[in-house]
Amino acid sequence: MQYRGDDFYCDVAIPDPGSLNVVYEDELVLAFHHTRPFWKNHIVIVPKQHIASFTTVTSADEQVVRRLFTVVQSIAADTERTTGAAAVLTNLGEYQDSKHLHIHVHSGPQR
Repeated sequence: MQYRGDDFYCDVAIPDPGSLNVVYEDELVLAFHHTRPFWKNHIVIVPKQHIASFTTVTSADEQVVRRLFTVVQSIAADTERTTGAAAVLTNLGEYQDSKHLHIHVHSGPQR
């Protein structure tokens, strides 16, 4: 069944990481292979704390966002090293299907 809510990460991914192909997890951040990948290599990195989007980050989120970007940087570097290229992307507004800050690291052809 396809998820129909507006925050897949709070509703599904964070409470049940065992159902995902996890790349990295700690107390603040979860990274996993996208459940419906758009590219050959497609990893999603999310803060475990709900933050609505990149444009709603505040100084109170500093510790979480620092960790998020450390993990994004590491996964992007690994992707670049293993595939020869990487892109880092986040969406805002109507482009953001799940209303929870999340960052995509991807490479390879679109599926």
